[in-house]
Formats: sequence, C-alpha cells, structure tokens
Amino acid sequence: MSSDLYRLAGADTGIRAFVTTFYDRMFEDVMIGFFFRNADKRRLIDKEVELMARMLGHATRYTGKPIREAHAPHPIMGGHFERRWILLKEAMQTHGVPVSVQEAIEEHTRKLRPLVTAQPGSQCDHSKVIHRSDEKKGG
Repeated sequence: MSSDLYRLAGADTGIRAFVTTFYDRMFEDVMIGFFFRNADKRRLIDKEVELMARMLGHATRYTGKPIREAHAPHPIMGGHFERRWILLKEAMQTHGVPVSVQEAIEEHTRKLRPLVTAQPGSQCDHSKVIHRSDEKKGG
C-alpha cells in the first residue's frame, strides 16, 4: 500500500521527474560532478527512484547497493554531501514537490550522512549561513 507522502510526491512519475532533474544537475555540477564522470546516469536515476519511493513509504524493492558500500570508494567530504542536498532540494522545488515530502526526504537524507561520509565536524549550521541576498538587504 502506498503512503500519503509517496502519493503527494506524484508516485513514480513525479519522483522520476525531480530525480532526473537532480541527476542532470549533479552530473554538471562543478563541485560534485566529477564523482559521476564514469557513472551510468540512467541506472543511478532508476536506483534513486526506488530509494525515494521506499523512503516515502511505497512498498517497492530497492535493488541498488547498500548506501555505505556504494559510496565507500569515493572521497566524499561533508561539503560534497551538503552540495548534493542543495541540488536535490532545488530539483524538488523546481517540480513543486510539497514541503511535507521535502521535509521527509531531508530527514531521511540527513540520517544517511554517516553512511556516505565519515568526515567529522563538516555539518553545515544553516542557521548561521549568511546568504549574499541577505547581505545586500542589510541582513
């Protein structure tokens, strides 16, 4: 049985749309794109859709590698992890993914962090980040 979050995300079609945008952006990104130089984008999208659907409560089977095993060969730093999150959030916003779905995905994504990078102390304190647009406003 599908969950409300899975349905709110647009089921597989909606999830595939924002995940495809997300992977397009990651593959082209100057900060993390190099991780994907030799990757099969279509396969990664398929596995991410499975993971997202399952994360949102759908009874689908995830057929990818365990998260730690998939990321272990790569020198992923905390900043890389944060950049990935920013690109995912932007892709979800581009596709109008409801905030409740975005929050559930963020919560789950943050829990996966220790499986992706072991770099201690690299978490970003978003409450202390000053954005350039805030500086211009005097904030």
